[in-house]
Amino acid sequence: MTDSATPSRATAAVSDRAARLASIPSFQRVDAYITAANVRRKGQLAEVCDFTFGNPHQMPAERYVNTLRDALTPQHDQWFAYQTNGEAARQAAAESLEQLLGVPFRTEDIYLTTGGFAAIALALKTVADPGDEVIFSLPPWFLYEPLILEAGLVPVKVKVNTTTFDLDLGAIEAGITDRTRVVIVNSPNNPTGRIYPPELLRRLSELLEAASARIGRRIYLVSDESYNRIVFDGLRFHSPVEFYAHTLLAYSYGKTHLSPGQRVGYLALPPTMHHREEMRPAISGLQVAMGWVYPNALLQHALPELEKFTIDVGQLQRRRDRLVDALSGMGYHLHRPEGTFYLYATSPVGDDEAFTESLARRNVFVFPGVLFETPGFFRISLTANDDMIERSLPAFEAAMKESMNRTGA
Repeated sequence: MTDSATPSRATAAVSDRAARLASIPSFQRVDAYITAANVRRKGQLAEVCDFTFGNPHQMPAERYVNTLRDALTPQHDQWFAYQTNGEAARQAAAESLEQLLGVPFRTEDIYLTTGGFAAIALALKTVADPGDEVIFSLPPWFLYEPLILEAGLVPVKVKVNTTTFDLDLGAIEAGITDRTRVVIVNSPNNPTGRIYPPELLRRLSELLEAASARIGRRIYLVSDESYNRIVFDGLRFHSPVEFYAHTLLAYSYGKTHLSPGQRVGYLALPPTMHHREEMRPAISGLQVAMGWVYPNALLQHALPELEKFTIDVGQLQRRRDRLVDALSGMGYHLHRPEGTFYLYATSPVGDDEAFTESLARRNVFVFPGVLFETPGFFRISLTANDDMIERSLPAFEAAMKESMNRTGA
């Protein structure tokens, strides 16, 4: 007999897949934080220090605004007609990638998308079939699991080395089965800010080559590189495409220009990718079938100019240094991130949600580590403005003292 509180599949209003997506704990937490952030914005509370999402908290750069304004002026009658993979935009992206990575990407192997979300989803659906397994590391960007499940795939989670924040290659190898199809790598990493070094990426490549041969099917690597232009201290960013031929690269301009509401990005296939000719029509078909996931016409027209500049990375680095130095002086344990615009700090108490609540009572809002499936940490976004950072420091210090008093430290 069917429980009246649990509708049978014959009478359920939603699919099993949709219901499973809605029940993901991290997904539910993200939704709750979005709601809370909207409430704070509506209240326009001047004393709030918001370090949650990577949203801007200062006016956009004039050059960015002028670029969009210029792109808005039509140059012919088809300016706002249907746009797929615009040639000028693809060429600009390919040339920029070659300059950054030293890899000669081809214009025809750039597929424009509505941001990094769509680029990752497009990559997964291009190479994986329902039931295939996708490995990703914890702490992750918290929306990998929903994208994997929506594609009908199976998430397999492994932990990073929480001392160095490097990939745990042994854990990845142990997670590979005969159903493994994709490994996702995110560098520079959200939330840790770690840039994976070349030797680690080389060893990962060797691991995936050996595992592909062992299981008798190709394992693809999806490289989430949303932050590959946000790198500190003059470091050189290295991409997995430099080491593993079967890498699909996902990129988003929303981070580069701190404009996440303007949805534009791409999926790129390196020249080393086998069967590119077979993949091209499949990817183009998916771009339409997934709901026309091309960027809108305005952003495609603007993209060649957007490739010429970024947000002020130096300003982000100064904010990083200010917070790392100040928080370390208060007794917090945290790494100095090499890229992205996040800090990932150890919570002074084991219950990171309780600790973030203690900060929230002081009008300082951060994300707890449980949101990234790594309890005991919390994330700070450096996109908060300078005034927020300075006003937050007494609250961070008070929360630390309160925690030490409770634990008797």
